[in-house]
Amino acid sequence: MMDQIVFKQIEFVRSVTVRAVEELSEEMLDIIPQGFNNNIRWNLGHIYLVQEKFAFHSARELMQLPESFERLFAKGTKPAEWREKSPTLEVLIEMLSEQPKRIQEAMHNRLSEQVTPLTTGSGLTLNSIGEFINFTLYHEGMHFNSIKLLNRFADNSLRDL
Repeated sequence: MMDQIVFKQIEFVRSVTVRAVEELSEEMLDIIPQGFNNNIRWNLGHIYLVQEKFAFHSARELMQLPESFERLFAKGTKPAEWREKSPTLEVLIEMLSEQPKRIQEAMHNRLSEQVTPLTTGSGLTLNSIGEFINFTLYHEGMHFNSIKLLNRFADNSLRDL
């Protein structure tokens, strides 16, 4: 029962994130407003990367992670320093949309399984697959808020041109 609640929340949170960006232009995704380090594209790739690591890597499952994602979207990276092509919005949406289904299939009845503990940057220690996956809901929520802010400020930047 608890598994189904968690998987339903992952699907819901991800659908809200995808809906927030699916109508944006590629140009809009790449604007870095003054005072920001990253853009909407970085936030989308970062959400995917972290959820992939927290769900699959923590459970010692095979990750579906493009080779460039660590260099492009890991914590501390910035689009201003990118030296390679980033994925299109279409590719990111496809990856983000299918990720929750893969998590549900791979982690069905495994949420209470103990894994190598990790203490997050905010000080929470995660000990089970379920704790890792639950934390990604908070993480995605933070980045969803960043996406909303970036969208508002990027929209203002376009109007100022």
